[in-house]
Amino acid sequence: MPTIAHIIYIPAILLFGIAIGFRLGAKAARNELERRERERRK
Repeated sequence: MPTIAHIIYIPAILLFGIAIGFRLGAKAARNELERRERERRK
């Protein structure tokens, strides 16, 4: 039987990983859009 620490720790780490991934992905998408816009202007 998992302890209460597992019940709290595992979902917390998963949510933390999702949040970090979302932030990094959004930053990469913004950078790509800016790069494409600069290339289009040339």
